[in-house]
Amino acid sequence: MTVSRALNVFDSFDRFVTGSKVREDTWDYVTIPTNAMNMKEKWNISFDNKIIPEDDDLSDRLFHAGLEMLAVTGFYNTNLGRALSISEEEILEGIKSAPKKIRLGRGKEMVSCKSRHGNSRRKPIIQGGPTGASVSEDMFSPMMQSYAQEATVDVLVSGVLNTVSGHPATTNTPWEIKATLAEIRYVREACCMVGRPGMGI
Repeated sequence: MTVSRALNVFDSFDRFVTGSKVREDTWDYVTIPTNAMNMKEKWNISFDNKIIPEDDDLSDRLFHAGLEMLAVTGFYNTNLGRALSISEEEILEGIKSAPKKIRLGRGKEMVSCKSRHGNSRRKPIIQGGPTGASVSEDMFSPMMQSYAQEATVDVLVSGVLNTVSGHPATTNTPWEIKATLAEIRYVREACCMVGRPGMGI
């Protein structure tokens, strides 16, 4: 199969609309685990208590297992209850056309995040923050400030307020919108408080 370009959002939506119907629990508890186990066995994946593989052969097998896993499994759209199928050629085209670097932040806090390969000598970008975890209103600002003030942290990843003005930040309510705006304000204020107003978020 020849692929001339990577899939765009319109191609993807059309494929989801016509994709196979799958129940979400079937996808989560049958499709994903079954296919992952098959790839683990087929590509002989074993970490031997090492979180980050240092063996080039294992790294190659992990890449090929992941590539095949995505091609066999596809993507799931929870709103439509359908799966999008994609070929290995389309996945590789998407990788090829992906940006090789992005700039995060602004001014003296701006960092360039470039693709790295195994055993790279270039240090990775360090993200600090509660990474989408639920955080109470009284702890949110001090927590974000504690991450922002660390010199080794290059960019921040925010937490999620579990309440705003004492109200639960319930999904699909005005309180969710208010909580999101408050999170942005608190994170920016935390960066300013430690003299790093341009940190990427």
